[in-house]
Amino acid sequence: MRIRRVVTTRDGGVSRPPFDSFNLGDHVGDDPAAVAANRRRLAAELGLAEDRVAWMEQVHGRTVTFVGGEDWTPGAVAEATDALVTATPGLAVAVLVADCVPLLLSDPEAGVVAAVHAGRVGARIGVVPATLEAMRTAGAEPHRMEALLGPAICGECYEVPKSMADDVEAYLPGSACRSRSGSAGVDLRAGLWRQLADAGVGKIGLDPRCTAEDQTLFSYRRQNRTGRIAAVTWIE
Repeated sequence: MRIRRVVTTRDGGVSRPPFDSFNLGDHVGDDPAAVAANRRRLAAELGLAEDRVAWMEQVHGRTVTFVGGEDWTPGAVAEATDALVTATPGLAVAVLVADCVPLLLSDPEAGVVAAVHAGRVGARIGVVPATLEAMRTAGAEPHRMEALLGPAICGECYEVPKSMADDVEAYLPGSACRSRSGSAGVDLRAGLWRQLADAGVGKIGLDPRCTAEDQTLFSYRRQNRTGRIAAVTWIE
């Protein structure tokens, strides 16, 4: 099966500053009509109906939700979850970020895809292992999986107290680093890469862009009040 992946930027939408302009987050204080228009445009650009893009109410947890089954209502937002899994062709799953790591997973042979919101808290408490296990229950196998770690704040920009860096490192080995200023930092993508590799994921890709440095992306660390980009995947 052919798997599609798309990562948006902040350009091409109708949102006004500070959400300019292609903000897809409906929880950041933007005009709901602008967000709805941006989401309609995204679906149209993907060649999908608007209700064929599944969104999450992200809460920095490790809950995983299956969508596309008999219990799922087209167009409904998955409540209080940080990962979506589907085996339904033509149904896209989306994750919103503005510094956190958007992780897209797939097993083309099994026909299973997932979108994961892996921020510092979610990565620390195991949202990625929970998603891998959920995908396995749907027939996916790690050695056949492909992973894309999308744009996120880099370790050089993600300066945190040393106690926080040490705590994350204890749960997500490989994430502790030094920031650009020489103080303690966290590189979530480095830790998640190691976690995926240790889990046996067959192919791991990385979008190297840093949200704090790249002005075409939204960054909470850089702007505080800002919009959200989306990382989207689906089975064609």
